[in-house]
Amino acid sequence: MSGIQLEICAYDIESATIAQKNGAHRVELCAAPASGGTTPGPGTIVTARYLLSIQLFVMIRPRGGDFLYTEQEFKTMLKDIEFVKNAGADGVVTGILKADGSIDIHRTSMLVDLAFPMQVTFHRAFDMTDNPARALEDVIATGAQRILTSGKQETAVQGEKTIAALVKQAGNRISIMAGSGITSENAAEIIHLTGVKEIHLSAKKTYPSAMHYANPNLSMGIAKNQEYQIIRANGEEIRRVKEKISRLSQ
Repeated sequence: MSGIQLEICAYDIESATIAQKNGAHRVELCAAPASGGTTPGPGTIVTARYLLSIQLFVMIRPRGGDFLYTEQEFKTMLKDIEFVKNAGADGVVTGILKADGSIDIHRTSMLVDLAFPMQVTFHRAFDMTDNPARALEDVIATGAQRILTSGKQETAVQGEKTIAALVKQAGNRISIMAGSGITSENAAEIIHLTGVKEIHLSAKKTYPSAMHYANPNLSMGIAKNQEYQIIRANGEEIRRVKEKISRLSQ
């Protein structure tokens, strides 16, 4: 891998295609943004694979909430990985923790083994672990290729020191990808201060609905009338980030 890699988190097909059009190297395809991302539906996965020529990674997370999964939830994750592999994805994004806040090496390794030859990113469940230095070694033991992290803080800017320490500890054994709160204004700083070679962002923007009629009397599970605000990727922001990181790669 040469240069800084840009991954865009996309919660719908339109966002995925916007990411590709504006220079992203990879799309992480998810559902349920309010839950921090869950496994998207099969139709979305197959359509994304058809439309994208860049790398496609798919979130494997059966529900929102914590990362401590029941046996049935784990079996669902295995089935989802089989589907994603057969659909032609390049990778999956997943991870499992134990109740004590450590990495579930055994079950995560099973996911990694099943996913092969796809790549595996251990997602921000990493930021919910009790000991990041130990967790890094545990993720390496699972065989995953990268870790997505904000340095155990709300944003990657706040977690810069921890991310930098993880990059140093990881060496060439696994890639550390910074994510959360990254924008065109801080991407270059984060890369410079941490030494990461990959960054992850959603570049979200609110677009108006094309509906001419809006029912003012109800909402569909979200704040009133927010059904008429569509949140998807901002192509201009993605392009600004790509331009900045391209200069760093020269």
